[in-house]
Amino acid sequence: MALAQAERTAPAAPAEKPSAGPRRGRPRVLPYLLIAPTVVGMAYLLVYPLIRNLIISFQKFGIAQLIRGGADFVGLDNYQAIFTDQKFWSVVARTFAFTAINVVLIMVLATLVALLIDALGKWMRFLVMGGLVLAWAIPVLAATTVFQWLFQSQLGVVNWVLVQLGFTQYDGYAWFADGTSTFAIIVIMIVWQSVPFAALTLYAAITTVPKEIYESASMDGAGPIRMFGLITFPILRPMFGLILCLEVIWVFKSFVQIWVISQGGPGDATLTLPVYAYQIAQSLNRYDLGAAISMVTVLLLTVVLLAYFRQLFKEEGEL
Repeated sequence: MALAQAERTAPAAPAEKPSAGPRRGRPRVLPYLLIAPTVVGMAYLLVYPLIRNLIISFQKFGIAQLIRGGADFVGLDNYQAIFTDQKFWSVVARTFAFTAINVVLIMVLATLVALLIDALGKWMRFLVMGGLVLAWAIPVLAATTVFQWLFQSQLGVVNWVLVQLGFTQYDGYAWFADGTSTFAIIVIMIVWQSVPFAALTLYAAITTVPKEIYESASMDGAGPIRMFGLITFPILRPMFGLILCLEVIWVFKSFVQIWVISQGGPGDATLTLPVYAYQIAQSLNRYDLGAAISMVTVLLLTVVLLAYFRQLFKEEGEL
């Protein structure tokens, strides 16, 4: 009894104070300091040139202004000049056609290669993926030089192979003297450079699809084509959309390949908007017109991508 009474009369133990957590209300500065150099670098390399280019597109900016400075603003005169030029609209149409042909070929071939990699055994998969990585790692200028040598008229491998196969009309054939063949060679080169990235990315996405779904569909009698249309593509649609957007950007702004091989020729057969802007700026020393064409290029590309994203979000909302 005495023990029980003592326990009742003993003072209660003081309650433990909650541990002090992170202070709220005070902004954490360290994360912002860590990313600040990257943000500053991106702003200097991307945002500043874009703003500077936009300003030049509203000025009269030639070789004299480049040397002396003091460019005058001329409003929308540069845009009016390019919009009233029929050649500009033909270049726009050619750029869209060039982009569409390349992107369609890239997406189709990359999908087939990704499915092939998924179906191969371990060692063959390793060899194919290694070859794709090597092709992807080759610098653009080096790959362009190789294609120039392949299709060279006198010492090119392509002409030699065709002659050996009996096509004697290709002996000394000048591929880069014809607009259609030059256009086709550039398309082949860009597709060859782009397929590895798209194929490897799609293969990585395909590996995330559960194999049980394919096994169930196979038991129900579905073939490879049907399984791709009903399982693979619907599940990986966001990934296909992302790669499509990246390839549109990559092809639309292609410059090095076209400039090194043909500089937009022969004639205007391979003249696209980036090459046209460079020609106007460097050949005619009209940096204002070149800047205006560049801004229109950025605007067109942005409109195309926004239209695609709008359609994609609309479809996802309906599903």
